[in-house]
Amino acid sequence: MTFSLKKIGPGLLFAGAAIGVLHLVQSTKAGAEFGFGLIWALLLVNIFKYPFFQFGPRYAMATGETLLDGYKKLGKDVLVVYFILTFATMFTIQTVVTIVTAGLASSLFGDFISTETWTVVILLICFIILIIGKYNFLDKLMKFIIIVLSISTIATLVFAFQNSTKQPSLNQVFPHINKFGFLIAFMGWMPAPLDISIWHSLWALEKKKQTKNLM
Repeated sequence: MTFSLKKIGPGLLFAGAAIGVLHLVQSTKAGAEFGFGLIWALLLVNIFKYPFFQFGPRYAMATGETLLDGYKKLGKDVLVVYFILTFATMFTIQTVVTIVTAGLASSLFGDFISTETWTVVILLICFIILIIGKYNFLDKLMKFIIIVLSISTIATLVFAFQNSTKQPSLNQVFPHINKFGFLIAFMGWMPAPLDISIWHSLWALEKKKQTKNLM
């Protein structure tokens, strides 16, 4: 079986969707305040969340249906709970992510337009990508984005070590009680919230349809 970049998709979308305010802001803050002292928390939360993240695409590939269909089989009450949780958080999450992205855009391209205008522009671009381009275009775009982000991250890490005169400490710490809320948020959103497994199951099925069309 030959390797094809066209067959890669849902996993990169997962990685791209996981990158957000936590990785750009909270992770940076965690490094500034604790150095490498929260590696234990990072490893712990990834170990516990891994089965949930893995189950989404595996269930989709095995059954041909999304996790939402699986939840429906457990009873409509489960879907109602998921809807309430999603509805309660979607506006806050979307607002925070969009504002941070607008701030980055303003820093990169200048403040010739307001942050509010940038948020509208960004939302319109996302709307066009999803409505017109749909999964196929999002899949292709995300490959490019992940490659750029990976190269940028590695380059930043190399430059940081080269320019650092302080020997990094690997001593692990537990934050003080007044930082406990930060630790909860850090672990809760790292690397992504658990409901991303549902998105992953949707992407896996779309990729399966796309791959069949290429065969």
